[in-house]
Amino acid sequence: MKITEKAAYIKGLAEGMKLDEGTSEGKLLKVIIELLEDITHEIEDLNENAMDLAEEIDTLSDDLADVEEILAAEEDDDDDFCCPGCDDDRCCCDDDDEEPVFYEITCPKCGETISVDEDVLSYDSMKCPKCGETLEFEFDTDEDEGCCCKKDEE
Repeated sequence: MKITEKAAYIKGLAEGMKLDEGTSEGKLLKVIIELLEDITHEIEDLNENAMDLAEEIDTLSDDLADVEEILAAEEDDDDDFCCPGCDDDRCCCDDDDEEPVFYEITCPKCGETISVDEDVLSYDSMKCPKCGETLEFEFDTDEDEGCCCKKDEE
């Protein structure tokens, strides 16, 4: 028997007893029974809301599991390194801690030899510090060039 059915049963019993609502006891029992009915309706509403929320939580939990699965797959992809010689500790292509590489360029006009690093080469041109001639940098980039392990494989 549900709680609302029990409250209705108690109300029926009280009506069957033909309580005199003119007496203090009759008034008190009538108010208690009405309160009991109100409480049972509130409890029923709360139970329905709890069940709805449980369904929502289940749905969100399933969605979260899907997202976690996708993220785990992406995380597994991050473990793929650029070359077989690399590991979790260090990748040969990470040059954050390495010394800068310098290149020597000879000015075709004055013959001055100039040392420049990769940052300067990224500008595509510069002026010769001795004669002012514009030196343009043209070079082919090979994506595999930066990886020492891929060079070894060739």
